[in-house]
Parts: sequence; C-alpha cells; structure tokens
Amino acid sequence: MNRVVICFLAAGLFAARLPAAEPGPSMTVFEGNVLCIRAGHLTDDFAEQLRSLQATNKIVGTVLDLRFADGKDQTLDAAVKLLAARKTPLAMLVNSETRGAAAELAQRLRAARAGILFGTTNVAETLAADIQVQVSPEDERRFLADPFAVTVTNEMASFSAKDDLLAYVDHTSEAELVRKSIKDGEDEGDEPLTPRVAPAQPVIRDPSLARAVDLLEALALLKPSRG
Repeated sequence: MNRVVICFLAAGLFAARLPAAEPGPSMTVFEGNVLCIRAGHLTDDFAEQLRSLQATNKIVGTVLDLRFADGKDQTLDAAVKLLAARKTPLAMLVNSETRGAAAELAQRLRAARAGILFGTTNVAETLAADIQVQVSPEDERRFLADPFAVTVTNEMASFSAKDDLLAYVDHTSEAELVRKSIKDGEDEGDEPLTPRVAPAQPVIRDPSLARAVDLLEALALLKPSRG
C-alpha cells in the first residue's frame, strides 16, 4: 500500500515539473475588418496555429503583432509561405523585445516584400522598422492588455478628431426632419420617432496598432481585396 502511495506521489511531482504548454497566437478583429494576430512565442507548429485562426468578418488586412515575441524554432518556411500568400495586406508590429524566431519571421516577410514593419528595431538592430513608432516598453505592455488604454504619453491627445466632432454631429433621422417641417397640429397623435444614433467605436490608443490599422484600411480603399 505504501509503495502505491509513493508511486502516485512520484508521478505527481514529475507532472508538476513538466513545462507548461506555450499559449498559441490569439486573434482579434479591429474596426470590424482588420484581423490582428498576437504571437507571444513561436513554436514548431506556428503555421498550423495560424491556419486554425479563422475570422468570420470580411478582412481587408492583417496585423501580425510580434512585440515582445520570441521563439527558438528556425524552420519558419511554412509560416512565411502562409503569410506571404495572403491576398490582403500585412502589417507587422515589432519592438526592442522582438527576438529569436519572431524577429527572423518579420525579417523574412519583409525581405519577401510581404509586409510592412511598424515600431522600433530589435536588440541586435538588424530589423529596422519601415514606419518608426517610439513607445515606452511599459506603455506597450499596457497596450497589449488593452489597446484602448489611455496612458501618460497619450492622455493629452485622448480626443481624436472623430471624438471632437462627435458632439456636433446631428444624428436626427430624415423622418424626424420631415416631421419637424410639418405645420404644428398636423402630426398630433403620432408616435414620436426615435433618432438614429450610431454607436461610437472605441479609439485605438496603441500608436503602432493604430497606424497599422489606418494604413491597412487606406490600402483597402485604394486597392480592394481580390477575395
């Protein structure tokens, strides 16, 4: 009986020492049409993980967020081929903590002219971004958790032009305008119409992500996707 207990205890200790499984890439859709894939650690099956991410929206572009990402897998051929074959534009986000296989992936995709780099260079300064964006590591970590967060560096610009004009936009429906044009007394007894107010979309405060999303949406207007 004691031997059985000892075996179970040994098995439990062995299981506790096993490394936890690395979380796979996550997927978010911004502005209703831009797919953002966040990868923290690239593994051998990274290409298969990418294939498993399927967005239901009509996507006009993809953001591959490789900030603070790493990985030891150097066999990235499948991932490069998969991302380079996308019919929509690709934007990649990097910073000073993009290392290992993540930096290699971004470098190979850029060399293949399959994507545009946003952010800063990596530690070895071998991966210069096409569009430089200077953000402190502390703020970037906060943006990864909440891309709509207001930080010390952006709180002075917390209201975009869209926010500033929102209060001055008249959301009165066309039917309500017609009703107002009718003479007094002619519309008595009618049910009041409810103005159509479009919900305001949250503003992306993450500078790198915001610039990437803006560019992808602009490219979609200039050159619509083939499918």
